[in-house]
Amino acid sequence: MSSGIVIVQQYQRMIVQKFGTFIGTKKPGFHFLIPIMFSGIKVDLRERVARVPTQKYITADNVVVDMDFVIYYRVMEEYAERAVLEVQNFELAVVNLAFATLRAVIGSTTLAEALTEREKMRDSLQVRMDEVTERWGVKVSQVEINEIDPPPGVKQAMEREKSAEAIKTAEITESEGQRQAQINRAEGEKQSEILQAEGQRQSEILKAEGDQQAQVLRASGFSEALDQINQVANKVDGRTMSLQYFDTLKSLGDSPSTKWIFPMEFTNMLAPFLGMASGNQGNNSENGNSSDGDPT
Repeated sequence: MSSGIVIVQQYQRMIVQKFGTFIGTKKPGFHFLIPIMFSGIKVDLRERVARVPTQKYITADNVVVDMDFVIYYRVMEEYAERAVLEVQNFELAVVNLAFATLRAVIGSTTLAEALTEREKMRDSLQVRMDEVTERWGVKVSQVEINEIDPPPGVKQAMEREKSAEAIKTAEITESEGQRQAQINRAEGEKQSEILQAEGQRQSEILKAEGDQQAQVLRASGFSEALDQINQVANKVDGRTMSLQYFDTLKSLGDSPSTKWIFPMEFTNMLAPFLGMASGNQGNNSENGNSSDGDPT
């Protein structure tokens, strides 16, 4: 207890009593308490760490295990007076409470659950402790279980079981890997065949489109050629066409095996030339007569 001039640190609160009766809590700063009449007890609000030594606990399936854990707790500022008025030594009370609470939690948990569900057991331990320490003005913020150590015989049996399980898992994993590899290969081959077929189909389509385009271009060229021939033919008169026809007959006649067959229309084609020949003979006759009658 303090009296007279008292300095309260930032992380402290001072529980003030007057003739042994609680009258209030002093915050950090400089305070003066009249001796004999007033007294003060400082309470540290910083978080504290308590390591619970290794103890033997019995699980629900009657297996004795060695366990140790660490508790993190602090005095709550709004209930700081409870740490003085409700419990004689809250630090010792928290540690003893941890022992009793852990025995209760382990007693309802099998060894397998304790080893595989450590977080669940830790949370249960923290909640149960916090329910009790709240009335002391203490908050259990965290509980960490460091080690759960079963007896040597149980540990060896667990290791053998774990080894067998690991081998089984490895075999299953290997088998699953092979199966997946086969599936992947089959899928890859299938995809390759699909891509190859698609590529061939696309190639055939492109080739067909190219042939079609070439035919269109050839037909277009042929059509343009016919149009040009037709335009030229429209500009040529009958006599020129007849001369072209004679030239063709002449080339055909150069062959000794050529047989001449003249169509009925052949005389019609010769008519213009016969007319031209007659006209020329008439002109020549007239010219001859004129020259004969001319006096010398």
